[in-house]
Amino acid sequence: MRIAILNLMPLKEVTERDFLRIMGRMPHPVEIHWMRLRSHVPKHASPEHMDALYEYFDELETAPDGLIVTGAPVEQIDFEQVTYWPELCEIFDWARTTVKSTIFVCWASQAGLYHHYGVPKYPLPSKKFGIFRQKLLVESPLFGGFGRELVMPHSRHTEIRREDILAHRDLTLAVDSEETGPSIITAHDGREIFITGHWEYATDTLDTEYRRDMKKGRTDVGLPENYYPEDDPQNPPVDTWHEATILFYKNWMERL
Repeated sequence: MRIAILNLMPLKEVTERDFLRIMGRMPHPVEIHWMRLRSHVPKHASPEHMDALYEYFDELETAPDGLIVTGAPVEQIDFEQVTYWPELCEIFDWARTTVKSTIFVCWASQAGLYHHYGVPKYPLPSKKFGIFRQKLLVESPLFGGFGRELVMPHSRHTEIRREDILAHRDLTLAVDSEETGPSIITAHDGREIFITGHWEYATDTLDTEYRRDMKKGRTDVGLPENYYPEDDPQNPPVDTWHEATILFYKNWMERL
């Protein structure tokens, strides 16, 4: 199974570990191809690391079976003002005709929904931050083995709205939450999957983000919700989402 991952996150190696941990739990070997952009030079990864591990999408010798596009810390910028927006749209269009299925994560889900379907994003009054309960609304092979409720990490300053998804006949609202709004939207019979949260996050990722923001003196970000036992940041967080994450990615790969 060949999976390409367009890694837009600033801390490349952290995101690499997140997805390698998931892919290592798949029942069959997974060949990962890390993708990068020509129009963006990452600030937090060395040129040596990028040159050794990453490819441009037009350098892939064989089309991947699946593509994952990660989030990016640009959600408070208008899409067209993102410096690499034209190249990203080119990759989105290439994937539609070349790749069997694409998963868009967090900001990438907003970007993909906007580019392909004109769905807008909206600013939140404060960061949506924590582990939130979700409801599964559909029956689909993507969610085989799931119950009706699940949880998912979220960490974002913007949102998409339920009414915009429901108004579009080509989009299916698959997972929703009163706390977070839409969390998974599908299209093209599951060939496009938009995940507004961060199922791939490691157990301590939100803790790292929280302590980083506190050191910066951020006042618009509070304690991550439903994360620390007894809401005490001195208590180690508990992993409540990874088994669902692994099951979802297994189901996805079985359909490729």
